This record gives sequence, C-alpha cells and structure tokens, in this order.
Amino acid sequence: MVRNGMRSKTGRIFLSPPWMGGEERKRVAEAFDSNYIAPCGPMVERFEREMAARTGFPDACAVSSGTGALDLLFDLLGIGPGDTVCCSDLTFISSIGPAFHRGATPVFIDSDRGSWNLDPAQLARAIDRERPKAVVAVDLYGQCCDYDRIGVICDRSGIPLIIDAAEALGARYRGRSAGQAGWAAVFSFNGNKIITTSGGGMVVSRDAACVRAARKLSQQAREPVSWYEHERVGYNYRMSNITAGIGVGQLACLDTILTRKRAIFEAYRARLDGVARITFMPEAAYGTPTRWLTVIRIAPTARDRRTADPAKPGPHILRAIQALEAADIESRPVWKPMHLQPVFAQAAYYAGRRSVSEDLFRNGLCLPSGCGLTRRQIDRICSILLRSLEG
Repeated sequence: MVRNGMRSKTGRIFLSPPWMGGEERKRVAEAFDSNYIAPCGPMVERFEREMAARTGFPDACAVSSGTGALDLLFDLLGIGPGDTVCCSDLTFISSIGPAFHRGATPVFIDSDRGSWNLDPAQLARAIDRERPKAVVAVDLYGQCCDYDRIGVICDRSGIPLIIDAAEALGARYRGRSAGQAGWAAVFSFNGNKIITTSGGGMVVSRDAACVRAARKLSQQAREPVSWYEHERVGYNYRMSNITAGIGVGQLACLDTILTRKRAIFEAYRARLDGVARITFMPEAAYGTPTRWLTVIRIAPTARDRRTADPAKPGPHILRAIQALEAADIESRPVWKPMHLQPVFAQAAYYAGRRSVSEDLFRNGLCLPSGCGLTRRQIDRICSILLRSLEG
C-alpha cells in the first residue's frame, strides 16, 4: 500500500481506506518507548483528552470498538429482556446489536427524506406506542441527525437519547460538535472511518459521571482497591495504548481529512450534477456533514422497478457495482435497513405511507471516498458509472 492508503499493489481503488498523515508512526514509537504496550497508559489518556477537547465534551473514554462503546452505554442503562430500544432503521447492525444481544426488543424508525436520518415524526409515534427504555439516533454517512427535534421528543418522555456518531467525527449541528445531544454519544475508529486507530471507539457525554462509569465498567468494573474486588461484572473493553498512539496522530490530521472529504464530494458533484437520474445525499440546513462517504441516489428505470427484488439493491445499483468492480473499484449499496434484515424480521417498524429507508437501499450507491482519491480517478469512476446506466 502507498502512503495515502488509496491504492493496492494491483491498483485497486477502495471505498474508504485509512489516510495516514505522518504523525501516527511517531506516536506509536512513543508508546513503545514508554513500554506501555498493554491496554491503558499515557497515550490512551492523551487521546481521550484531545478527543474531549476537539468535540467539546468534559471527558471521553477510549474503548476497543464503537460496538463496545454502545454496549457499555446499554449496560449502564440496565437494558435487558423486556425492554424496548428505538433505533434508526438505515444503519449498520452495530447500532442495535448490543441491545438485542442483551435481550432487548428493537423498534426501527424510518428515515426523513430531507436528511436521510431518523425521522422525528415517526420517532414520536413509536415512543407513544412502544415506551422504549432508550433511543439510538444515528448520524448517517457523517451527517448529524436533527438533535434538537429528536431531543425534545425524548426529553418530554424522559427517555435517554444515545447518538451513534460513528461516521460523523468533525460534523457540526447548529455550531455544535457531532454527538452534542442527549445523554451520551459514541464514535468509531474502525479502519474505514473518518480517523482510525485500526479499530476502536469512544464514549463521550456532557454528563461526566456517565463517562466515569463507562471507564470503570470497561476495566472489568474493578473497585479502587489494591486487590481485585468487584461489586458487579464488567468487561475488558479498554483501548490499547499502541492503537491510541495511532489515534493521537490521526486526530492531528482531522482538519486535513475533513477538507479532503468535502473536496472529493464537490469533485463528484461537479462531474455528476445535472445527470437526470442522479441526486446526492442532501445536506441538512442545520449543519455541516463530514461527507465521510459520497452517496448518491440513482432513479430506477421502469424495467428496473419491474425486476427488482425487495430484499436486494435495485438491478441498476447492482449493475453499477459490478461495472466498477470489473475495473477494480470498490463501491457499496446504501445500508440495508434493519427492518429488512432476516434477524429482525419480527421487529416493529415505524414509517409513513412509503418507506424512505427501503427506497434509499434499493436506489442508493456509496462511491469511493478515500482522502487520497485524485481528480483523474474520480473522472474514471464517474465515466464507468455513467456507462453502466446506459445498459
């Protein structure tokens, strides 16, 4: 792999590869030199401080994954059998998986057409009928959901709101950082996210007590005595000091990464804007997304609609993916809605007369969005995509 992480030795263009700025190797070397190789250590503490400062939270707890971060929050809320958790429908399974694993019943909420994020009106309907113990609202593809509207709905019912900001580090909502809403939020540092630690996550909250409790639980809930004493069962969820070094180096590059992500989106828009069947994921007026991925909707033809399989992306999306793959270019459909996943076949789903999330799954396409992408590569990707639509 070359330094910008964009191309393999075979020339493959990946969807969202890591982008290294140069500081990461230095910070990892510092961690090695300190001999803190096991979880915890000065680099973890530094990463937490710098993440908290960057996002405007009083404290942060670095853990082994974004999924683990959510599991800790569900544990702190006592989520278990007999409880209901409302969650954005258009997301990755990690947003609801830990609650389901704990025995909770998921309820999925459709997307709003104007932002593709959780629809507050449908959430209000679900809360009135389901009385959930928690709500998970996802910042889809790096765009904040409507924190204020969703927050009011949750607050009036006394329901904790968790923001899954895994894809949104650096996004803004009415001048606030991504995640600055509700009870707590999580970020992800998986290999394809805005910044990466190769794997990892972060719990943040404006309630410092929440983060302290998450930190204790992530260290197997040990009591603060010299022997091993436990008043409850916890988990080993803490981030490694080595991977935290990568995170410190990556965080120093965040502004550059965000600038590149936006520039890549604008380059795609300049090339594809005006194409009759193509529209881009809308940008909500209340904030600034990261454009973690550039995502488009491609309108189906009449033939595509006739031959569509409701459980799969539309034929035109599959043709585009296959055409790009033939050129060694990775692309991907929009998330398959949770209510269409076989494992959640019995789950309740709140939507209007027409499901927005189903439409986006069948007609949405995620384009390569790595920070090392060049204008020439974008032109090539767009040319192949447009040819696939002629078939």
